[in-house]
Amino acid sequence: MMRKKAVIALGGNAIQSGDGTAEAQQKAIENTAKQLVDFIENGIDIIISHGNGPQVGNILLQQKAADSVKNPAMPLDTCGAMSQGMIGYWMQNAMDKAIKERGMVKNIVTVVTRVVVDKNDPAFTNPTKPIGPFYSEKEARKIMEETSSFFKEDAGRGWRRVVASPKPVSIKEYSIINSLVEQGTIVISVGGGGIPVIETENGLVGVEAVIDKDFASQKLAELVDADALIILTAVDNVYIDYNKPTQRKLEDISVGELKAFIESGHFAAGSMLPKVEAAIHFAETSPVRKTIITSLNQAFNAIEGKAGTVVSMHGAPVTV
Repeated sequence: MMRKKAVIALGGNAIQSGDGTAEAQQKAIENTAKQLVDFIENGIDIIISHGNGPQVGNILLQQKAADSVKNPAMPLDTCGAMSQGMIGYWMQNAMDKAIKERGMVKNIVTVVTRVVVDKNDPAFTNPTKPIGPFYSEKEARKIMEETSSFFKEDAGRGWRRVVASPKPVSIKEYSIINSLVEQGTIVISVGGGGIPVIETENGLVGVEAVIDKDFASQKLAELVDADALIILTAVDNVYIDYNKPTQRKLEDISVGELKAFIESGHFAAGSMLPKVEAAIHFAETSPVRKTIITSLNQAFNAIEGKAGTVVSMHGAPVTV
């Protein structure tokens, strides 16, 4: 039987559950790994992607606290690389443990992943993604005067730096990732949406930006010719009229139907919207591909057609 390939994009709750200590995060990842092994046991090769918002935020705080002439703070792209290595290391240990408990042997590797973005992406002229610590207005304006950074007031909590969130164009390491998967290796990649880089005459250069994790996962799934993209979030299904008396969960749905719900304003920009947009982009690349949006607890049930929201070109069930 031909093996199937899936990119699994982990939500924040799969890594951190309130406590930001290394120990607590590693415990959360161990619980996640136990559920991901179900895919491997059932003949599905997986590529794991993940967010990094809280983790890179903490790294930025640490950089700020230690910043000095002799020990200058590292830029955002470098902090993103740090978080990829850190979370990848935790995930490798957790997957090793979970696989050993099931009596299997598998190689696991983290690939520090660079994601190419367009230097002319309009997101660079309209930075919207808040990152890092809060500042007073006076502090923020002083930093803006001294640097090229942008700051905005954030819901009465203070001022935060905002950066661009460009769309991924390509993934530099995708062929390496695919080769590893074809050899049966479990690969952890595009952590935090990947490290955003632009192409220049002198090679790739990192930029101060944050790529949406779900869009980066979608682009990777497309490039490695995955059968499914699985986007894990806090809810079992996508809903329309969420938290209203008319709330309805979506199960098998076509790209066209989902686009109509987007146009009707059913999904919040900072919440479910990027997930359903990424789901549509992947499903549109082939009539035999599907995207599943569900919770971690329902992930394997969803790939068997028993749970979750399944997005495909025509809305018909597609077996992975």
